Amino acid sequence: MSQAHRTHPGVWALAVTAFAIGVAEFIVVGVLPAIAEDVGVPLSRAGGLVGLYALALAVGTPIVVLALARLPRKPILLTLVAVFLAGNLLSALSTTYEVLLAGRMLTAVAHGSFFAIGATVAARLAPQGQASRAIAVMFAGLTLAMVIGVPLGSLIGNALSWRLPFFAVAGLAALAFFATARWVPALPTQTAGPARTQLAALASPPVLAMMAVTVLGFAASFPSFTFITPILTGISGFSTHTASGLLVVFGVATLVGNLAGGRWAARLGWPVALRRMLVGLLLLLAALAVTMPWQWAMVPLLFVWGVLAFGMSPGFQAGMLETAQRWTPRAVDFASALNISAFNLGITLGETLGSGLVEQGKMALTPWAGVALVLLAQAPLWWLVSRNAEPANTAHSQGQ
Repeated sequence: MSQAHRTHPGVWALAVTAFAIGVAEFIVVGVLPAIAEDVGVPLSRAGGLVGLYALALAVGTPIVVLALARLPRKPILLTLVAVFLAGNLLSALSTTYEVLLAGRMLTAVAHGSFFAIGATVAARLAPQGQASRAIAVMFAGLTLAMVIGVPLGSLIGNALSWRLPFFAVAGLAALAFFATARWVPALPTQTAGPARTQLAALASPPVLAMMAVTVLGFAASFPSFTFITPILTGISGFSTHTASGLLVVFGVATLVGNLAGGRWAARLGWPVALRRMLVGLLLLLAALAVTMPWQWAMVPLLFVWGVLAFGMSPGFQAGMLETAQRWTPRAVDFASALNISAFNLGITLGETLGSGLVEQGKMALTPWAGVALVLLAQAPLWWLVSRNAEPANTAHSQGQ
């Protein structure tokens, strides 16, 4: 493997933490009934362990990253991994819903901050022009958790105890801590502006445009994906067992898409890669809406859907890093944090639109909501590409 394409071992260390984070984030869904019964709360209230987790992540991540902007990256990453470990231990040992929720919220803040800062570290460890691939390797840990960690954790949690997966994640976090300490180098601290300068990213039109691209583009899959199991069983006619197997297929596709998307963004440039994948996602969602009743069509569409939906993730994050470096160079980590929030806001937006249609008995129309979101994403992407074509001296004057 050439030096230009070799992945720094520090990036693999970041991927180990990303895997642990992915299991911690999604494992609750698989063991939610067991948790509700054990801590004595209704299932609807237990659902807050998912919804409030996403909210804490979206709100807490920019605040934490802002507070840590001027500190060295490696010690911060080690601290965040330690906080993540502590949050999972607190969750595993909790005997009440309130303590379990506190552990989840602690985990969520560490989760978002780690990805925001870790993405910038991965990009700095990559050879010139290969930042997208390095970010993709890191994010691959998250998607691999959906393929292996979550199904295995759900099986163990439901068969033995819902606490065991949380203890296992804490163990993974300990491994990630030592891997980070061993393989992530002590990078020079980049110049970061004061809080006021960092917050200026919130008033930067290019940064806001990139956030809009991420929110709308990532949201496009979730009106349908949120209800993928009832779609597969109620409309396509698959058995519940087969539908579960197809979700594993989707999970494998997300891993393939994440790695492929990183390569596409590195080779084509993130704007071209995102534009092509968004067009592909639009066509796929339209095909999904038309062919839902036909099982033979749903299987390949599900795989391609996973590739496209998560293949855009490295491009979204690489796009934000490049945009921030150009327009708000003293607020790159904070802009990265804003984009992590944008991913979660996209999930919320997509789920809200899908839930509204399902409530009206129109589940079959959920892919069309995704089509509308893809179309909306084209406007900020087009504007951002046009703005980035401006002379560099204009851009740098905006970032001071």
